[in-house]
Amino acid sequence: MKALMYGWEFPPHILGGLGTASFGLIRGMSMQPDMEITFVMPRPWGDEDRSFLKIIGACHTPVVWRDVSHDYVSHRLSGFMEPTGYFELRNHIYDDFRYCHVDDLGCIEFSGRYPDNLQEEINNYSIVAGVIARTEQYDIIHAHDWLTYPAGIHSKMVSGKPLVIHVHATDYDRSRGNVNPDVYHIEKNGMDHADRIITVSNLTRQTVIEKYHQHPDKVITVHNAVEPLGQEILSITDKRGVTDKVVTFLGRITMQKGPEYFVEAAAKVLQKTNGVRFVMAGSGDMTDRMIRLAAAHHISDRFHFTGFMKGRQVYEIFRASDVYVMPSVSEPFGISPLEAMQCGVPSVISKQSGCAEILNYAVKVDYWDIEAMADAIYGLISYPRLHAFLREEGLKEANGLKWEHAGRKVRHVYDSILH
Repeated sequence: MKALMYGWEFPPHILGGLGTASFGLIRGMSMQPDMEITFVMPRPWGDEDRSFLKIIGACHTPVVWRDVSHDYVSHRLSGFMEPTGYFELRNHIYDDFRYCHVDDLGCIEFSGRYPDNLQEEINNYSIVAGVIARTEQYDIIHAHDWLTYPAGIHSKMVSGKPLVIHVHATDYDRSRGNVNPDVYHIEKNGMDHADRIITVSNLTRQTVIEKYHQHPDKVITVHNAVEPLGQEILSITDKRGVTDKVVTFLGRITMQKGPEYFVEAAAKVLQKTNGVRFVMAGSGDMTDRMIRLAAAHHISDRFHFTGFMKGRQVYEIFRASDVYVMPSVSEPFGISPLEAMQCGVPSVISKQSGCAEILNYAVKVDYWDIEAMADAIYGLISYPRLHAFLREEGLKEANGLKWEHAGRKVRHVYDSILH
């Protein structure tokens, strides 16, 4: 079974949960002996783990003919692509996209991020997909999140192969219902063209069925999972219990993640005790508002804003935390509580999150119920037996949620289409 996958980010260079989920799922799927995956992304950085997949950079795929030598290609694409691969791709150029900004190899430049001209990059990515789809050998196309749906559609039109789209989030989640019509159109167009739609939770599945008018038989839920912790992470020193208790929020500081409810709950906890500090780890358009909100509650001396964290930094903050809180307003899944539980950190999560469907040993509250959130935090920092119970049982539960299991479910989806 050969899958041609389209994604937007991949570890170690990630800006959110999409790259983490893509990595975990592909690694889990690669454990099947007859599974081969080619992963296309806008811009690889060269330090990705390629031991279990083939990576193609859209920024290394020519869309305009350039007469260059074998040696020059080898020099320009050293570490990313063999010259034979470049020339093979060039031979499948089927149109002349000179209106695009291309380099001396005829390749479109990509930021590899989420730039201001994101719509343009999405369109350019779909152009490149047409060349790749004519070149690679594959049985099925798999597109992750709305950014890659146009590329998946183009590949399906070029090849006639079936398309699976993977909904990691919808604009209803990101915008609290204030949907961007351009994004909605891309999302719905992808769903309409898909042979199957995979959602990361039943919560998201219902949104896809009700808001995007998709037939229920077409939409399958495959919950996310977590990677087993490596020795490097397990060896991080546990810094809990030094002086104050530490309660952590980690994620984008945007309205989807409900950061204001975390600050409000923190203020209520600090009315009962001073032996606790609150950490908001992340960045986003609501950061300044949250700083001002903490100041308005006169808790700034007990509140810490760390900025964006990734990789080892995430686990270092977990190793220093006593409680993790995810108060998301609408969270399609939410991998971070699972990662916290792997580190022995009891988690408080919103009932409006997809991971609440599969976690039995996390405290669940409505995101808007600040009193309940504050009570849960206070209980976990004040009652050692409760904390120990959720720490131990949560660790077992998180370690049982494996990407290999999710990978097998995705493979069943592939088989159901092809057979």
